[in-house]
Amino acid sequence: MTLAYVGLGANLGEPRRQLTEAIIAMSGLPETRLASHSSFYRTAPVGFENQPEFLNAVAALDTRLAPGALLQGLQGIERRHHRERSFPNAPRTLDLDLLLFGDDRIARPGLTVPHPRMHERAFVLQPLLELDPEISIPGKGKASAFLSACASQKVERAD
Repeated sequence: MTLAYVGLGANLGEPRRQLTEAIIAMSGLPETRLASHSSFYRTAPVGFENQPEFLNAVAALDTRLAPGALLQGLQGIERRHHRERSFPNAPRTLDLDLLLFGDDRIARPGLTVPHPRMHERAFVLQPLLELDPEISIPGKGKASAFLSACASQKVERAD
């Protein structure tokens, strides 16, 4: 089994329901078990700012799937939630990003792990650190070391 971390985000439709359904759907992927998930966080959009706030979380999955197969499963869940990729950082009904896959470093077309911008995004770091305060990003170092550089990004728990 490999421990993989997946970032979840949504800002269209009913984000809380969509994230909850995605967490349930991920636990139903073949050879995969939901180990845990973070709280939900309300966050400001990054990049394209003229859009609603996001709801974000991180899920930890124990999986026997290969990274590419896990990514395909995640993209299938996105499609079932009518995810459209109209332009970078566009509003979305559901976004599932494979953040970490064990200690693997993967760089191939369509799949880069660790996620290349995760260390720059408070909406990823905060929920990730909730799950594992000591987690490291392969090739970068401790995730906690990057959070202060993201202090200007709004992230608040959405209880």
